[in-house]
Amino acid sequence: MKQILGGLLIAGAFLFACQGKEPQPSVVIYTSVDQVYSEPVLKQFEEKTGIRVLAVYDVEAAKTTGLVHRLIAEKDRPQADVFWNGEFAQTLMLKERGVLASYRSQASADLPAQYVDPEGYWTGIAGRARVLLINKNFVSPGDCPKTLDDLTAGKWLADKIGIASPMFGTSATHAAALYAAWGPERARVFFEQIKAQGVRVVDGNSVVRDLVANGQLHLGLTDTDDACGALKNGAPVALVFLDQGDKGLGTLFIPGTAALIANGPHPREAQVLLDFLLSREVEEKLVLSGWSQIPLRPVNIASECGLSAGIKGMDINLSAIVQQLGPARRDLTEIFIR
Repeated sequence: MKQILGGLLIAGAFLFACQGKEPQPSVVIYTSVDQVYSEPVLKQFEEKTGIRVLAVYDVEAAKTTGLVHRLIAEKDRPQADVFWNGEFAQTLMLKERGVLASYRSQASADLPAQYVDPEGYWTGIAGRARVLLINKNFVSPGDCPKTLDDLTAGKWLADKIGIASPMFGTSATHAAALYAAWGPERARVFFEQIKAQGVRVVDGNSVVRDLVANGQLHLGLTDTDDACGALKNGAPVALVFLDQGDKGLGTLFIPGTAALIANGPHPREAQVLLDFLLSREVEEKLVLSGWSQIPLRPVNIASECGLSAGIKGMDINLSAIVQQLGPARRDLTEIFIR
């Protein structure tokens, strides 16, 4: 009997060996970072670790919102392990909805405290900043607005100034940041002046960029990735960072974020991937590729449009910005739509 059992065990082991190796470890990531930038990073991770990455990328029509709704819908039966977001507001909202898991990565130890969740539910990654893009054929870099308030001072033709709709995207995040920094009353007055003076409100940051680049607008608020793209393409533009100097408010930095999904199917591999995404190596890669112009830690890579490392950002807690998204959106809907 022992001989028969022993033979069956040996045969079973032989059959298993013939069927192939153990399954390759894998990890599932949802990311709103454009595939052209995120895919090379994930391929590098696969080559470095041997862990296969199953990535779900956003689509342009849905932006980040589609992935966020999917994560919320899957909360009771998570399909993803990691969420890599090109901004921060929706990530912080997922924390409040109980979608994220706490994890403190050693790779984040040298990041500024304001870009690391104290409870470990999310961590910042190199990102973008808000910037004033000017057309040098109409506005001299030495004679252009220095602060946001200058946009309502009447020195420049209001219909030649552009902003993206402040109810959506990073323009909405910027508005919420002003509500948090200035207080709701002052921020509301600023946007009422923007509306009353006839500043042009368009559908997105890329539209602002294109209109400034072709001269239909003389200046406009956009993000550094769009602005640097116009500069790289040879448009007669320059980037101006507002509210700088010792007494200046600073411009808004918009970091990307990465987080673990609570009860994801591959928790060990998820931690390895998150450690990699938060590394200095990946931050430098994102700057080199042109995805990021604003690294969160000092790196040895210059951004594609040579931005100074001394740009002053708003000294404000990201959670405080997210708390103002709702109040700001209600006010701005009333100002710009009703």
